[in-house]
Amino acid sequence: MDPIRHWYGFGLSLTTAILWGILPLFLKICLEAMDAVTITLYRFVVAGLFVLFVLMRKKSVPRLKSFGLKKGLLLVVATLCLVLNYVANVKGLEYLSPETSQVVMQVAPFLLMLGGVLFFGERLKKIEIGGAVLIFTGLMLFFNDRLGDLFLSLDHFTLGVIIVIFAATCWAAYALMQKPLLRVLTAKQLTLLIYALGALMLLPFANLEQLFDMNNLQLFALLFCCLNTIVAYGAFTEAMFVWQASKVSAVISLAPLFTFISMFIAVSFFPEQIKASDLDMWAYIGAGVVICGSALTSMGRANKPKV
Repeated sequence: MDPIRHWYGFGLSLTTAILWGILPLFLKICLEAMDAVTITLYRFVVAGLFVLFVLMRKKSVPRLKSFGLKKGLLLVVATLCLVLNYVANVKGLEYLSPETSQVVMQVAPFLLMLGGVLFFGERLKKIEIGGAVLIFTGLMLFFNDRLGDLFLSLDHFTLGVIIVIFAATCWAAYALMQKPLLRVLTAKQLTLLIYALGALMLLPFANLEQLFDMNNLQLFALLFCCLNTIVAYGAFTEAMFVWQASKVSAVISLAPLFTFISMFIAVSFFPEQIKASDLDMWAYIGAGVVICGSALTSMGRANKPKV
């Protein structure tokens, strides 16, 4: 491979990992003045308008007339799954630290792998099985001092974990439903339809006036979250085009690492606003094991032939 193309693909993948990694910190700031549904609505609207502008320039805005009833219903269900993923992911941050939320979300590749086996008859690779084992081993280490709370009580912390696992499940369901939809739509066309339909789903439950109650830091955080949705997705799409999918998946799996780094920096500079997480050495080791397992599982799926 051309060295320039290689480093370009790596740079795009790393950009995506960094942006997805630091996103929970900014979402946490937004939650101080805005609920999860309204945050998601603003992110969908801003990103949707950007994608619409891009498609209008290319004269490739999707036409719904070409959609049959079956594909239309699939689009609605896929959109609902992604909406629930976005909202639940943000909602989980009301109960968990950004680091914990990101680590728990790494079960998503495992759930996607499991869905491929159950619904598409895919065969598991050894690398995927190994990745799944690492994910769950890492989670046990990460929650080493909270295992009793997780399995024996339904407290604030456990509820947050359940919400994030639900978010991961919704994302895996959405990813599985993308396959048949991407046979009749491009990635950008599908994204536009999902953002538009998702915004309509969210609108009745949102409180748009919360925007005017935000301070400058919270407004900046919301703007960053909206732009993050655009830039991270754009970098990811371009990376998949210029670089091997397995390598892209491996780099993106590093996102939780940047969550830990961003939290360390934020606590150092803004100790009054950002609280440090109470994690021991085994939790950090477990997080590293989870990241490795997520990378292996994602690489295994990326190398599978498309169906």
